Amino acid sequence: MTTSIEQIQGLQQGVWTADASHSHVAWSVRHAGISKVRGTFDSFTSTLNVGETLEQTSVVTDIDVASINSKDENRDGHVRGADFFDAENHPTISFRSTSVSGTPDDLTITGELTIRGTTQEVTLTGELSGVVTDPFGITRTGVNASTSISRKAFGITWNAALEAGGVLVGDKVTIDLDVEYVAPQA
Repeated sequence: MTTSIEQIQGLQQGVWTADASHSHVAWSVRHAGISKVRGTFDSFTSTLNVGETLEQTSVVTDIDVASINSKDENRDGHVRGADFFDAENHPTISFRSTSVSGTPDDLTITGELTIRGTTQEVTLTGELSGVVTDPFGITRTGVNASTSISRKAFGITWNAALEAGGVLVGDKVTIDLDVEYVAPQA
């Protein structure tokens, strides 16, 4: 099924740019098998290149690894280091979509996610949450999407065994994106 952009009221062709002050890139991972550690990446760029159809639309996102924020500076420093992201040698996490499909309410975005120099195909599911013009005359749209990845698939294997069994850091990482894009200026 092809979804014409004209069917999505207010969505226009062109390159929409993320408004970082109204956007959020979050992650969570199991900690010690009993809870989850949650955090964000506070610095990123993203563009939504809207084509004639939803299927001709693409997404490009680059995340600054050094901007990781779990509200614990010691942990963040460790995660930036060679045991995890190795931010000194791999400062950026990148996503390049290869396909966008579905409907605005049931969106599927598949693409190549590169972390620590390793690229894997991932699929995000979510929604294109409408188009509005704010009180300042700026046209905006939102994309809310999520996925889960194996950190080991990206070469992030550090862990510590727990005395009672199990490991300190889970393998499955959930990624949640809430990105507000600003329309191309005429």
